[in-house]
Amino acid sequence: MKIAILGYGTVGKGLVEIIEGNKNKRNIQIEGILVRNKEKYKSSKYNDIITENIEDIFDKEIDILVELMGGLHPSYEYIKRALKNNINVVTANKDMLAEYGDKLVKIAKENNVSLRFEASVGGGIPVLKPLTESLEGNDIESMYAILNGTTNFILSKMYDEGLPYEKVLKEAQELGFAEANPEADVEGYDAARKLSILSTLAYHRRVYWKDFYLEGISNLDMKDMDYAKKLGCKIKLVGQSKKNKENVTGFVRPVLVDNNSLLSKIDNEYNIVVLNGNSVGELSFVGKGAGKEPTGSAVYADLIDIFDKRISNIDSFMQEKIEVEKTISNNCQALLRFKSPQKEEIIKLIKACVDEFEIVEDNDELVIMVYANSEYEINNILCLIRDKGYCKESRKLLKIS
Repeated sequence: MKIAILGYGTVGKGLVEIIEGNKNKRNIQIEGILVRNKEKYKSSKYNDIITENIEDIFDKEIDILVELMGGLHPSYEYIKRALKNNINVVTANKDMLAEYGDKLVKIAKENNVSLRFEASVGGGIPVLKPLTESLEGNDIESMYAILNGTTNFILSKMYDEGLPYEKVLKEAQELGFAEANPEADVEGYDAARKLSILSTLAYHRRVYWKDFYLEGISNLDMKDMDYAKKLGCKIKLVGQSKKNKENVTGFVRPVLVDNNSLLSKIDNEYNIVVLNGNSVGELSFVGKGAGKEPTGSAVYADLIDIFDKRISNIDSFMQEKIEVEKTISNNCQALLRFKSPQKEEIIKLIKACVDEFEIVEDNDELVIMVYANSEYEINNILCLIRDKGYCKESRKLLKIS
């Protein structure tokens, strides 16, 4: 089997090391490696096949193109070209799949070639393959997940060590967990793209990532952590989706999770995906969500699946988009924070709107845990309080079980 690799960064090097370590099992020949700056790889043993010119890659006779460049362009154009030239493709690019998965799957089918992307969600966790193969006989009803290692690292540090967001973000950048521009991670975009891929495959309709309710972690402060501890909870950036009759309910947002829950045990760079099927019940997939070896391992597994002619059903990407409801319509809990509050008026209003609530903090700010019939009910309370001018600022943090 002959392959070419686009991108020779962390994951690319991890893949090459795995290929070299398994030479006695599989005969995979690397015909070309595309990089931005060849000068950086003068001492590489692959220097003779490293190139800055994409035409050098397409001039080769290859069976599989491995795209590890990231970003939307020119990755999309290169993958589309490969598929149209009857070349199988393996990619770890969740941004591109979330945006253009429908178009690329269609081209792959038209040209009778494979498009594999296990590494696009959860790093080294093998979750897409079980979802499309082992669980095909199940109706997946819902899922929840921690899908971004950067934000999980930041939240773990803030909670465990009492460090402010800005300081932990800087540490994450120095360690290579966070990019110089961390927006995609900390604002929830990365997790939403991954959740959209999982949801599309699970519900057999295309779920677009921008349709989810999105809220990042950049506005969290140490008081949020203190209140979480007081309630016996942790704060995690969680992606959740649930299939209803007509649509899907879904979000990516920071939430309170009970210390006894499975989600609370997932710290630092680890990820988790929990699926609920009508026959199998609840299944959990846990592992490192990023990194050289884990992601390289997932890419290698896709290569072997193509080599062995294993086929996965990814036609869901070609289906019509399903409507996504951003607000929870069933019973829920939320921690509400009010700065510069008119306390008596706020408590009186909340008491009139919900049957159950608990005052968590009554000091410089008023903090109340409310138990409501839906998130709509909670949002209505906040709107009434703001409209009446009962506080300078209000914030909401959902609790999920």
